[in-house]
Amino acid sequence: MSLPPGFLDELRTRISLSQVVGRKVTWDMRKSNMAKGDWWAPCPFHQEKSASFHVDDRKGFYYCFGCHAKGDVLTFIKESENTGFMEAVEILAREAGMQMPARDPRAAEKQDHRTQLAQVMEESVKWFRLQLKTGAAAEGRAYIARRGLSDAAIDRWEIGFAPDARQALFTTLVQKGFAADLIVASGVCAKADDGSIYDRFRGRIIFPIRDARGRAISLGGRAMDPNARAKYLNGPETELFDKGRNLFNHAPAREAAGKGQPLIVAEGYMDVIALSEAGFQATVAPLGTAVTEDQLRLMWRIADEPVIALDGDTAGIRAALRVIDLALPLLEAGKGLRFAVLPPGLDPDDLIKQQGAPAMQKVIDTAQPMVTLLWRRETEGKNFDSPERKAALDKTLRAALKRIADPSIRGHYGEEIKRLRGDLFGTNARPFAPFTPRPPRAPWQPGQKGKPFQPIAPMASTKLSLLATPADLVQDTLREAVVLAACIHHPGLIAQFESALERLDFIGHGHDTLRSLILYHQSAPDLRALLMTEAPLPTEAVLLHPHVRITAAIGPDAPDDAAEHCLAEALARLQADRAHRLEIADAEDDVTGVADEGLTWRVSKAAEARHSAARGPQDAKGESVIAPNGVELDRDELTRARSLHESIDFTRGGRGGKQ
Repeated sequence: MSLPPGFLDELRTRISLSQVVGRKVTWDMRKSNMAKGDWWAPCPFHQEKSASFHVDDRKGFYYCFGCHAKGDVLTFIKESENTGFMEAVEILAREAGMQMPARDPRAAEKQDHRTQLAQVMEESVKWFRLQLKTGAAAEGRAYIARRGLSDAAIDRWEIGFAPDARQALFTTLVQKGFAADLIVASGVCAKADDGSIYDRFRGRIIFPIRDARGRAISLGGRAMDPNARAKYLNGPETELFDKGRNLFNHAPAREAAGKGQPLIVAEGYMDVIALSEAGFQATVAPLGTAVTEDQLRLMWRIADEPVIALDGDTAGIRAALRVIDLALPLLEAGKGLRFAVLPPGLDPDDLIKQQGAPAMQKVIDTAQPMVTLLWRRETEGKNFDSPERKAALDKTLRAALKRIADPSIRGHYGEEIKRLRGDLFGTNARPFAPFTPRPPRAPWQPGQKGKPFQPIAPMASTKLSLLATPADLVQDTLREAVVLAACIHHPGLIAQFESALERLDFIGHGHDTLRSLILYHQSAPDLRALLMTEAPLPTEAVLLHPHVRITAAIGPDAPDDAAEHCLAEALARLQADRAHRLEIADAEDDVTGVADEGLTWRVSKAAEARHSAARGPQDAKGESVIAPNGVELDRDELTRARSLHESIDFTRGGRGGKQ
């Protein structure tokens, strides 16, 4: 979204820096001089007792003489609340009472509807909070008291109560002027088969669910009736709420993690509340489901190494193992998980109540890396007293390591598994050979028999050039640039190809960061301007890439169907080429003698997919379409490219084979 000239300047003049910073600090009035706009306080970005954080209201800048943090009001919001630039602008504009620049009519209409849904949610939260103070909520208040929550904690978490009445909330919202269809669309009420509308939450303690911007987007309810069909109930998926793409306590946890606290992932609402009240504010929880890929990516945006805190029972361990299976294909350098396994029979709330916050801190400090739990899953409670059982273990571990896409991480996992295997079987055990693609054999020196020729390493000046890059990686990087440029110029296509974009491993410099921003801001009205603000270097590199500039089908003036064809074809070719290389690497690793039928079948199928994706429009026999900009499109080719990108799932380790 582009901002008009002067908008930021006016925004900065509408509200003073000290007013914004004052929400986060306690001013040292002995050192401050309000008349001159000179303010001092302990720094909010690092722990200290002295007032070394200086705010100059006249110039609009702050500086810490301890940690050297500095910036203006927007920088302060970004750093203190761990937000992006545009989100910081929206927060400041809302506080200053300024309207954000107008968007295109369709986007504005959609945004207005979402705003109305958010208003319904906020009114519902207020009403439920009032109900907690009524006589009908006596049982709910008793339950909250048993969980050890103070009145201040109840207010902080905006806990409410839903009376056991069919239309109590619905009637209240209608009286406030909200349309029945809007109330149902928000998810707080539902429509019965006979057309009548009823309250979705009845006889439950209510926990508001807020998004990363702090807006109420849904509700969670804990049943008071032990015979209720569901102990915990979340609101349905709406325009505001997607349970697989949100986290409970997202915004406060993001802010706390930005100040250095470890991100903790708990199981439910009460675990998050108990941990936060005990001092672990950077705590989130999935919303009634197992952790999803989107939630895992959200966690990695908040912190590089979230700590999964799980109950010490069988169900908790199973949940940890599910997270491991989900995370293995997504691992990348610097992004990992650690697992804090609690004592048997205890959840975080129980542990804190019985032994205090230091006991929970000890559990977090001793959190285990993911490779350790992977090893425990395959070895605990099992007997390896025969060569066959040891070989079965090796096969299982190699299969798990194959799912790791990053070759460096896969290699380090293999080394750790080898070490653990040596500890289990003894130093004389047969070495474990982790899955690693075999390096290419060195070419032979002409005229010399039996001695390989050692290639000369590239000079420092050419290491980053195309001369030192394998041809297949160069081709992949070019296609990645086409994919990203198509998404930037034609953001309406992102939702259609979202799953393929999420699964694809981008290898070009800055491409992975740009992909993440594109997916996160795909609904932004001016995606290109936003990307130029948040990631100017990768965005410019992609849009100014020579290969992109000569590809007319993805330009800003190209028709959407031309860009769709080009994007689908580029994705299909990327997936097929990488799948083919992976099958060849697997084949080299599997072949010990004569290749069996299954092996040759897999390789042939990968080759077929690769050749199918590589066929140009001239090979198709369907109807051709000439776009206004002269790009020739083929309907059969477009259909084939779409089916390829939807059906091939090579990047997550899946490969075709006989059943």
